[in-house]
Amino acid sequence: STTEGIKTFFAPDGRIEAKSNGLYEIHMNPLAAAGEKGADDMRVLAVQENRMISFTWNAPPSFPEARKQRTMVIVRLHPVSEAETKVTLHQVGWGDGGEWDKTYEYFGKAWSYVLGNLKKRFEQGPIDWTPHLERMKAAMAAQKK
Repeated sequence: STTEGIKTFFAPDGRIEAKSNGLYEIHMNPLAAAGEKGADDMRVLAVQENRMISFTWNAPPSFPEARKQRTMVIVRLHPVSEAETKVTLHQVGWGDGGEWDKTYEYFGKAWSYVLGNLKKRFEQGPIDWTPHLERMKAAMAAQKK
């Protein structure tokens, strides 16, 4: 629920304002143009400190029709013990057909990856995004040629 926090497991950059209607931007590619960085201009819907955050979400740029729409994500934290927390994530508000089906399938995999990174962050420490950013720079340079 903080900019600093998401950079440790979710993506190399972003902007989080953990308040109703605050920004919830996750920049998978912070080097890209505005509107193409990842979850651009998403908004926090609600926050319960240390218990829940919900926010709007969009499809990746590779699904332009679905990207024009927004779904909602609800993340809940349930303490299990002093050292363990159960995290649940629900994404709702899906359309159907066309790119929606592809987008649903995409996020079925993507959220597992994100939650795996969250677990890894607490077991092994923050993610070093340097290799990811280097690959992004190389890919962008190759596109310009």
